[in-house]
Amino acid sequence: SDVCSSDLVVAPASLTIGGNYTNNGTTTWGTGTLYISSSTPQTLSGTMTGSSAWSTGTVLSVFFAGMFFWTFFEYIAHRYAFHLMSENPRLQRITYLLHGNHHHYPRDRARLFMPPLPSLIISSAIFGVLYLLLGKYALIFFPGFLLGYLLYGTMHYAIHAWNPPFKWLKPLWRNHHLHHYKDENHGFGVSSTLWDHVFGTMFDLKKEEEDKEKVRQLMFDRVENRSAV
Repeated sequence: SDVCSSDLVVAPASLTIGGNYTNNGTTTWGTGTLYISSSTPQTLSGTMTGSSAWSTGTVLSVFFAGMFFWTFFEYIAHRYAFHLMSENPRLQRITYLLHGNHHHYPRDRARLFMPPLPSLIISSAIFGVLYLLLGKYALIFFPGFLLGYLLYGTMHYAIHAWNPPFKWLKPLWRNHHLHHYKDENHGFGVSSTLWDHVFGTMFDLKKEEEDKEKVRQLMFDRVENRSAV
């Protein structure tokens, strides 16, 4: 016969959740599932901060801060690491593998992104540094940072694959094209030109004439790819 749930009520119990929080109530058993009931609604909080739950505003702010920080990291890495000038053959080799081969073969899709192993090593190191600096906030900051990287990768691909879809994106396209064929010491921003403006490495697009033939040489060769398939 069916068993009434009231027959399964035991003495009030103290349940510790996550090792930090206690919810006093009545423990009721039913079909293998543990239910917690209480006369007063309880709110589990502090899983990140240790004292109170993060608000939605805090989560969004930290996440988008991570995305924004990516644009700065992208600029610094592109300018000072990917275009590192060194007489050390080993450093020259590393720089070439990370980025120099893309400049030599801009139409090669396979050379557009950093190789997987260096990407994994660098991203793990970055997360470690962020965790040391931000603590558990890094658990939200870092995903925003990674999304910024993914948007950068998408933008970089688009710049080499298509014409700008909107007029307001053309300066971004031209800035990167000029970086390739005019001057590698300018135009380091790919997903944004903000830091080129801040640090004075933005091309003067009003004075720079667009060389359509050189731009064409930077674009993925669709004809060869179709014939190869």
